[in-house]
Amino acid sequence: MVIRPITGETMNPARAAAATAVVLALATVAGCGSSYDDLPDIGADTVHDQAVTAITPQRVERAVVVDARPEPKPAPKPSKEPVPELVAGPTLYAAGDEGPEVREIQARLRQIAWFYGDVTDFYGDETKTAVAGFQTKREIPSTGEVDQRTLDLLVGMTTEPTADDLANVEPEPVDPADGAPLDARCLTGHVLCVDKTSSSLRWVVDGEVEMTLDARFGGDGHFTREGLFHVFLKDADHVSSLYDTSMPLAMFFSGGEAVHYSPDFAANGYDGSSHGCVNIRDYDAMVSLFDQVQIGDPVVVYWS
Repeated sequence: MVIRPITGETMNPARAAAATAVVLALATVAGCGSSYDDLPDIGADTVHDQAVTAITPQRVERAVVVDARPEPKPAPKPSKEPVPELVAGPTLYAAGDEGPEVREIQARLRQIAWFYGDVTDFYGDETKTAVAGFQTKREIPSTGEVDQRTLDLLVGMTTEPTADDLANVEPEPVDPADGAPLDARCLTGHVLCVDKTSSSLRWVVDGEVEMTLDARFGGDGHFTREGLFHVFLKDADHVSSLYDTSMPLAMFFSGGEAVHYSPDFAANGYDGSSHGCVNIRDYDAMVSLFDQVQIGDPVVVYWS
């Protein structure tokens, strides 16, 4: 950095030192604590239009700062390698197949909201459509047939179906929030009322509880935030980009936190936790709730 007087007069050493100190101080303030190299690069030999004033008892002289840094060389452009096209592998299961393996595939697809209704041993059109949709969402060849890649992805995103899952036995409904008071913010309009004390979510319409569901929350440093929020995004087949886990019927209300169906919660109950989301384990109820909740509906997370 060089100090050049504007007036053309020679500055004595004391005045030059004072001007230099002021210039350096201004440069530090401009970067808000950043190093000089972190400031925006304006190119070599560019004269700043800010004037620096060095005050002495005799007179005032002005100087400007000349940036004498060499012009940076442009970074080399990375070469673009062609992306190989994915090809479906050999078919393991397809339309017309029958057996317990087909039933398990349907049960796993049902966990992540691709297959609806009762599971069976027959691979029909409904199963083919569900598999094709699952493949399209994961950006792999969408054939409607199960190859090894599709099966591995499906197994990795779901839990082992229980005997009840395979037999189409629904769990007995319970009311975890029986007797737990509603937050005052839940009493007006359509509200998702999430009570951490009773581990429940209640869908409240004009102060009346329309639906009560078991809920599970974040743990291990990923605690579910409390307060008043609003639903800003709905995604029926969301997949977490951070954890590569399925989040079916997701309704986002605070950053990456959402109310969603959780296959893990359905399989393992409260022996676990989320990464901050509100997990629900009743799939059919979540399908109904997802259809009723609108963008902008309030979400209240609280301790009763």
